[in-house]
Amino acid sequence: MRDDTHRASTGVIRITTYTLGLMAEETPPASPEPPRAPVTAADVLAWLEETAEAVRSGELDAPALIDLLGQLRQASTACANASDWALLAAREAGASLRQIAPVFGKGYVRAPAARLEKLHREVLSSEQFLELMRRRMGTG
Repeated sequence: MRDDTHRASTGVIRITTYTLGLMAEETPPASPEPPRAPVTAADVLAWLEETAEAVRSGELDAPALIDLLGQLRQASTACANASDWALLAAREAGASLRQIAPVFGKGYVRAPAARLEKLHREVLSSEQFLELMRRRMGTG
């Protein structure tokens, strides 16, 4: 023990497999990162500011903007579908309508309840919803 103390004070530290084992036990396992949306409001705003500058400088003409509009409408539909899937999955995972309501911007449960009711007319689960989206995209 005294020899190890001396080595530590001189900057030489002896690491054994036993020490590594203890270190591994003391280190809590890394928790997986929670999933993140593929695009955020901040991402969209930054892109919008860059694109608006390109329009002001004349880099984008009307046909390019019309093409861009079509792309954005498709992306908007994809985001709405992803939101619907997440709503179904959250309910299946046990989330209550009261827990979900704030993300709808309301303090009451009518908005998510109405959305779920509409979704349940087509599908019963998030997996069925995903399969429906695959069929609509022609990949399933």
